[in-house]
Amino acid sequence: MSINLQKYCPAVFLLLVLTVAMEASAQIRRVSTVNPMSGGKASYDDVYDYDNVDIKPQFPGGECDLFNFINETREYPYEAYKKKIEGRVLCTFVVNSDGSITNIDIVRGASNEQLDREAMRVISVMPKWEAGKVDGKAVKVRCFLPIAFRL
Repeated sequence: MSINLQKYCPAVFLLLVLTVAMEASAQIRRVSTVNPMSGGKASYDDVYDYDNVDIKPQFPGGECDLFNFINETREYPYEAYKKKIEGRVLCTFVVNSDGSITNIDIVRGASNEQLDREAMRVISVMPKWEAGKVDGKAVKVRCFLPIAFRL
């Protein structure tokens, strides 16, 4: 029994192209942002998930320098320190195509609002990152970062 590949080749190729196109569209999310200068109108940006880019965004100097930056910048809130409150704050943020950090948010906060605010502050003062890339082009990428508060 012989299979005529020329007969099935266009259909297989089309199926392959559609599969790749569906996977590519699944890796982009639409993120709403509100510019205060636009009268409160929301705009939408395409943001890639961290795992779905060719080159992942990186803190200048790498992961070790990122942890050093967090440890040097983080200030334990006085009230939380006094009450011996510990916790871990899971934050999310977007690394823009120019490396700047925006859309900082808390995914899962600690048991103390002061720890949450401090984690967001630390991320907001980070220097520009090296942007993530898809097909050699810099793109916006959503990242997650846990910040621990231990006594």
